[in-house]
Amino acid sequence: MLADLTVARALHVLAVLHWIGGVAFVTLVLLPALEKHIAPARRLDLFEAVEQRFGYQARLSTLLASATGFYMTQRLDAWDRFSDASYWWMHAMLALWLVFSAVLFIAEPLFLHHWFRSWAIVEPDASYRRLRQFHLAALVISLVTTTGAVIGSHNGLFW
Repeated sequence: MLADLTVARALHVLAVLHWIGGVAFVTLVLLPALEKHIAPARRLDLFEAVEQRFGYQARLSTLLASATGFYMTQRLDAWDRFSDASYWWMHAMLALWLVFSAVLFIAEPLFLHHWFRSWAIVEPDASYRRLRQFHLAALVISLVTTTGAVIGSHNGLFW
């Protein structure tokens, strides 16, 4: 009877691990390496080559995380948690998913990619710094959210 929840939770954790792990890789490995070893004028092309491949995977991971998260919330009839501040981590997970999904599915394909490329041509250093800052902020928020979700989902009490 609970096997479906076990599978859903496992898939949810794997999706989040892949998604946030990719954000960590880009933030802590790829962007610093490009900054150290690649001339500013070439960074964007190399970043896009790697990020484009991961972008497709991140879209799949966010879709799987949303499907399994929705399923578990529905299956456990846990919608009331969204009206309880002690379940702040559920709000944080939803907000994080909404922001990433908006960027991955809407902003990036419709305008963000073009806008950033135009800016990077004019100001490669400033645009690259902003890209790193955005990724670092996204990673920190993701890690706080993930930590809160793990502790909260295991009946941890804080805040």
